[in-house]
Parts: sequence; structure tokens; C-alpha cells
Amino acid sequence: QVQLVESEGGLVRVGGSLRVSCAASGRTFGTYDMGWFRQAPGKEREFVAAISGSGRYRRYADPVLGRFTISRDNTKNTVYLQMNSLKPEDTAVYLCAAALVRALVPSTKSSDYDYWGQGTQVTVSS
Repeated sequence: QVQLVESEGGLVRVGGSLRVSCAASGRTFGTYDMGWFRQAPGKEREFVAAISGSGRYRRYADPVLGRFTISRDNTKNTVYLQMNSLKPEDTAVYLCAAALVRALVPSTKSSDYDYWGQGTQVTVSS
């Protein structure tokens, strides 16, 4: 069992930056791929970024490529999402998720993730 707790999100101006983090319980953090997903009101949950258990492989959704960076610190059981050049369309609840490592690269499918945090609100104002 893994428990995930996201840091507080926030309200940011267009073009601004924000970093959110997700702390995981347990001693086997490195055996989990970690992902960030987001869900805006009235929309389906969508993939944002993922990182392999070792941190070697990363994947990004096209809308955030070049603006967002996912990273992890396995000594702190924490995954981060650095968000730069934020846009109003980035406004959503951001959720972190953990998936037992099953392949070389992390999955982009929410159905492949076993554990989920409760989410944190990120609002980008124009």
C-alpha cells in the first residue's frame, strides 16, 4: 500500500511558474513509476508527465512538453512537477499516481496506475 500526498497548489499568473510535489509513504518508492495527471472541470482526466522508478526515463504530454519538468528524489520518496510558462488551459486539479514498474518506460495510461493522491488545485489567471 502506498499513500500519496500532494503539496498545496496555488493561483499563478499567466506565464508564471509553480512547483508541486508528491510525497509517498513506504520504503520501496524506487520500485514505482510516478505520474502526474490533471483534470479540469467538465473534462476527462489527462496524462501530464511520468518518470520511471530509477528516474532515467520521462514522458510528457504534448501540451506541456518544453514547459513542465518531472523529477524525483528517491531518498526523500518525493516526485516533483515544475511548471513554467503557465497558461490558463493548465488550470486543473493535478494528481500524482504510482504504478509498480512493469516496463522500461512509464505508462501514460491512468488505468495502469495503482495508487493516487487526492489532488491539488492549480489555477492560472489571465
